Amino acid sequence: VAPGSRCLLLLLLGVLAAPALGDPGPLEDVVIDRYYIPKICLREAQMGDFIRYHYNGTFKDGKKFDSSYDRGATVAGVVGVGRLITGMDRGLQGMCVNERRHLIVPPHLGYGSIGVAGLIPPDATLYFDVVMLDIWNKNDKLQITTLSKPERCNRTVENSDFVRYHYNGTLLDGTPFDSSYSKGSTYDTYVGTGWLIKGMDQGLLGMCAGEKRSIIIPPFLAYGEKGYGTVIPPQASLVFSVLLVDFHNPKDGVFLEHLEVPESCKRRAVTGDFVRYHYNGTLMDGTLFDSSYSRNQTYNTYIGKGYIIPGMDQGLQGVCMGEQRRVVIPPHLAYGENGAGDKIPGSAVLIFDVHVIDFHNPADPVEIETVFRPEGCNVTTRNRDFVRYHYNCSLLDGTRLFSSHDYEKPQEVTLGANKVIEGLNSGLLDMCAGERRVLIVPPHLGHGESGARGVPGSAVLRFEVELISMEEGVPEGYLFIWHGEPPASLYEQMDLNKDGGIPADEFSTFIKTQVAEGKGRLMPSSDPEKVIADMFQNQDRNQDGKITPDELKLKSDEDQEKIHEEL
Repeated sequence: VAPGSRCLLLLLLGVLAAPALGDPGPLEDVVIDRYYIPKICLREAQMGDFIRYHYNGTFKDGKKFDSSYDRGATVAGVVGVGRLITGMDRGLQGMCVNERRHLIVPPHLGYGSIGVAGLIPPDATLYFDVVMLDIWNKNDKLQITTLSKPERCNRTVENSDFVRYHYNGTLLDGTPFDSSYSKGSTYDTYVGTGWLIKGMDQGLLGMCAGEKRSIIIPPFLAYGEKGYGTVIPPQASLVFSVLLVDFHNPKDGVFLEHLEVPESCKRRAVTGDFVRYHYNGTLMDGTLFDSSYSRNQTYNTYIGKGYIIPGMDQGLQGVCMGEQRRVVIPPHLAYGENGAGDKIPGSAVLIFDVHVIDFHNPADPVEIETVFRPEGCNVTTRNRDFVRYHYNCSLLDGTRLFSSHDYEKPQEVTLGANKVIEGLNSGLLDMCAGERRVLIVPPHLGHGESGARGVPGSAVLRFEVELISMEEGVPEGYLFIWHGEPPASLYEQMDLNKDGGIPADEFSTFIKTQVAEGKGRLMPSSDPEKVIADMFQNQDRNQDGKITPDELKLKSDEDQEKIHEEL
């Protein structure tokens, strides 16, 4: 034995036994040097285990006689059952995955006095450098470790579900062979239908959306003796780190979760209603893909008419005003296999957290609720009446829009003169002075699809109104009416100084006298002087500042003349 080799041999023997003085003589057993032991060793190779390993085989002088590396393939076999040379059988037992050993195998535990013709001479001591890559047993089962799990898990994966998941796939020694992350998309497939290797079919069962698992799959539940291409060797255990993004079943319908329902819900939305709602749209893993809040504008649409995805058409049925609802929509009721844009992947389950602001139907009238009505109410408002009223106007979610209380005096308007929105005009009819009402005005009787300054488009409005006072009006087109027959010699009575012309001051004095004596009344207005001025201007047809006998005409006579002209 060369001096250098003897030193190495003595050193290796020192691993297992106390050093001896002088030449120890022939080796009795295999010498094992565990020169690299991984920090984590979940399993050691035992007799009867299947193993995969790489090795270099050399003689004492360093000459190589064999190498799995040179062949480009690992060695797979069963340890401890006599299928390997005895020294290798012993030297591999107890190894961890990724452990590295130097083995010295004496001839009687190797190829003995016969050797291997042309390769290993008789009585040769063999030196092996071994790295363990895989260990498994035919009795092994799937090893599942839950790495993280959402606090909330309403449903878990079952056979026939369609799943979308990300994964990193490695061999047992950590060598990566595939990753969905590198492809930039999830792996999408059915579970339990034979589209996956058996181990993955089993390993995905019971998972929640958002759960992370480590799944270790023995070869007989993976690709077995054949392996897969150049990346998965034969008899390889596989390790998958899986993140379940979402899942559904083709038989799924829309799932509803009522997060907050108002105590008072007088009406629920039905097909044909027009709904205004805010929403956050997320994927099942919580990724936000859209939000009406980010646009600071509600989403407005008819429901049940195909203007939105089928799942939302169904999910908004029966909502109350002010309700907050979660709508979970499977892909076949959303955007299907193709997805939408770059934010909604194909086959994605969508979750909408919806807050319904209001809804109405195009056939809705004004809804009137009388809060207070004075006793002995005999006189009520009609079109053409002049009314004074206070009001508070808000959206149905309580957002305050306008209030007459912000000003010094009540609102004043002539009903039926197109001075206020149609719904408010209708709600102010048939009221008594002192009466209070709540009016719900749909947008087609309010500010319509376009809205108005401070009023969103298609908004249902809520008015709290109180009628302060009312004055009987005059027919449309009239500024003054007589309570009885007008004077026979109207012009002569109006021409107070009898000079043959009626200036504005004479006209005003005469009209005021008629009103004061109860013989007639002006169109109600907050500015009677302007009404009288308009009357004078209408009669002063040549605008010379006075009314002549030929110019003065009653409106009833004017209307009769127009009829004759038309005839």
